[in-house]
Amino acid sequence: MNSLKKSVILIAIFASSFNLFSQDDPKLTEVWEPVPAIVTPGSAMSAPSDAIVLFDGSNLELWQNAEGGKAGWVVKDAILTVKPGTGIIKTKELFSDCQLHIEWRSPVKIVGEGQGRGNSGIFLQSRYELQVLDCYNNITYSNGQAGSIYKQGIPLVNACLKPGEWQIYDIIYKAPVFNEDGSLETPAYITVLHNGVLIQNHFEIKGSTEYIGQPKYKAHQKDAIILQDHGNDVSYRNIWIREL
Repeated sequence: MNSLKKSVILIAIFASSFNLFSQDDPKLTEVWEPVPAIVTPGSAMSAPSDAIVLFDGSNLELWQNAEGGKAGWVVKDAILTVKPGTGIIKTKELFSDCQLHIEWRSPVKIVGEGQGRGNSGIFLQSRYELQVLDCYNNITYSNGQAGSIYKQGIPLVNACLKPGEWQIYDIIYKAPVFNEDGSLETPAYITVLHNGVLIQNHFEIKGSTEYIGQPKYKAHQKDAIILQDHGNDVSYRNIWIREL
């Protein structure tokens, strides 16, 4: 090492030891890169500029039935409604981590009670269900009511509106991660706002949704968003997703 380099190092050490470099300069903590991408926010009935619009009220081109055929639900007046008996519909595109916005409405006419009233569901990665149910003055088991992670996570509050009124779910979903041998590395997590009210706060999903028995994980990749046909005339609109 030449004498000049030694001198520079010694000066730096000396200056550092005696705090000769100012630590009060705000520029020392400024980070200029990376620069966040510009996204135009959505409005009440429009999606952010970087979102994939899954249903805009016009058609079901981005959806299919369980077998991969034409989705059998009804689109009328920019609203998508379950056609009981036709089965689930699912997105053609597959997703993982995401922000999902979806608006839903239970029928104005009250039919049934408990789980038989305005029942549907939203499945992330085809496996993990966020319950859709008319829970306005309707009693059912807590881990099966609207906003529950079905049979797993009880919502923090019941934020349901009256039957026939449009309701909003805003969902932040972090997909599970699996090791090469198929074992679970990290579980899935979900945060949900129902009509602007936090009802699931970074809830740890315990595994796939099971009607009978305990949830469990099995390794998988990206998968579809599924909307459930539970035999009730539940309607949806303004569905969009942002991949995270």
